[in-house]
Amino acid sequence: MPPPDGSGAERPVPFRGGGFAPHARPLLGAATLVVLVALWQAGAMAGLIPRLFLPAPAAVAAALYNLALSGQLWLQMSASLARLAGGWSLGTLAGLLVGLAAGLFTLARSPSLSVVAALFPIPKIALVPLFIIWFGIGEGSKIATIALGVFFPTVIATVGAVDGVPRNLIRMGQSFGLSRAAIVAKIVLPGALPGILTGFRVTAAIAIILLVAAEMIGAERGIGAFVLAAGNLYDTPALLAGIVVLSVLGLLVSWLIGRLERWLLAWR
Repeated sequence: MPPPDGSGAERPVPFRGGGFAPHARPLLGAATLVVLVALWQAGAMAGLIPRLFLPAPAAVAAALYNLALSGQLWLQMSASLARLAGGWSLGTLAGLLVGLAAGLFTLARSPSLSVVAALFPIPKIALVPLFIIWFGIGEGSKIATIALGVFFPTVIATVGAVDGVPRNLIRMGQSFGLSRAAIVAKIVLPGALPGILTGFRVTAAIAIILLVAAEMIGAERGIGAFVLAAGNLYDTPALLAGIVVLSVLGLLVSWLIGRLERWLLAWR
């Protein structure tokens, strides 16, 4: 049938099967941050933003420089990084084990998910006084707070990722005579890995939030303790410098998880 324009030529049909494939634009993201900081600086210089409540970015940068020069920045960062690494690793490992057990075994599923449903809504920061009684005022209570806060989301993400593996792939493996262990190793775990790694991004943010809260309650060193002390002294440049350090820490953790995703999911 000739086209409606009467030209007699067949027009090619545009390809519409590309699907949704958004791509990251790091330069665009960096440009957005630069513009926001520039507007902030301009507002402070014009007197539109009170410097006591929100100091200019230049003042925050000067405070960061002084902290790095005096060695206080690394002193506070090292304490926080040790707690963050210990608590997140402990909570993630326990959450993965329980989540995989609940996703793979019937006997483990209902007991595990019932405990998670009962305890997950409890604000973990409210348990810090109890952890201090159990583990003391030192590192144990802070690591336990972070680990418990990471544990429950990891269990939920892992169970959901395992449940999301297409069951036809599992049936195909069974039809080829694969053992249960082989199906788990070659089908279930690779299929669940994207969802588990997405859960890592969430739990990393939760770990940083709980780290700061735990350090504010009872710690002599750490970014949270530093921010609290700066706030008590109304030293807003130093306070915002600590917040900038936390933001950079979050970006660094997100970047590391992204690199881990590229390495583990290179097969996709």
